[in-house]
Amino acid sequence: MIRINLLGRARPKAARKAVPLEGALQAGLLFAAVVFSIGVLWYEWAQLDADAQKTSAHISQQTREKARLQNLKTQVENFEKEKELLQQRIGIIEDLQRNRTGGQELLDALANTVDRTDTLWLTSLDRKGNALSINGSAGSIDAVANFITELKRSGYFDQVEIKESHQDDANKTVQTFIFELTAQFALPQAKPPTSASAPAPSPAPVPAKKG
Repeated sequence: MIRINLLGRARPKAARKAVPLEGALQAGLLFAAVVFSIGVLWYEWAQLDADAQKTSAHISQQTREKARLQNLKTQVENFEKEKELLQQRIGIIEDLQRNRTGGQELLDALANTVDRTDTLWLTSLDRKGNALSINGSAGSIDAVANFITELKRSGYFDQVEIKESHQDDANKTVQTFIFELTAQFALPQAKPPTSASAPAPSPAPVPAKKG
């Protein structure tokens, strides 16, 4: 009896090709290069992120400092305004005190001076501090001159100067002269009292006569 092998002969297995050592080394180097590049990039990114955080913190600090300086500037400006207002108030108070000081003495001195001058009367008096502007009318030029002399003699007025003096043409019936003068008002300085109880100098001793 004849036997037929339908399976046929088994084919031999193909042998695997060996991977070259040079290719494996190149792949390893490539992988290492990629890992190194990633590490470098990560380090650079970390440095940039740290620098960005420092810059952001610096900007925040500068912003706070700017706000503080702006607030300080506003406070200084407000202080300067308050100082200016205070100085103005002090100036007004000093002007009022200067105008008030010696006010009664000024009126009394003017009244006494006018009383000692015949045919003369005052029409206005303007005072700014110690500076006076006096306007009036007189029956003659001599009366104006006498008034100026009396002002100087009173001890209350300095730098008396005549600014204007002319005849009043509007008054046809009586001769009248209109005048304007300026002066400085000053209270007389008090003289120091003399000591009446000071001992008199003792007389010089008389030498004894030789006998």
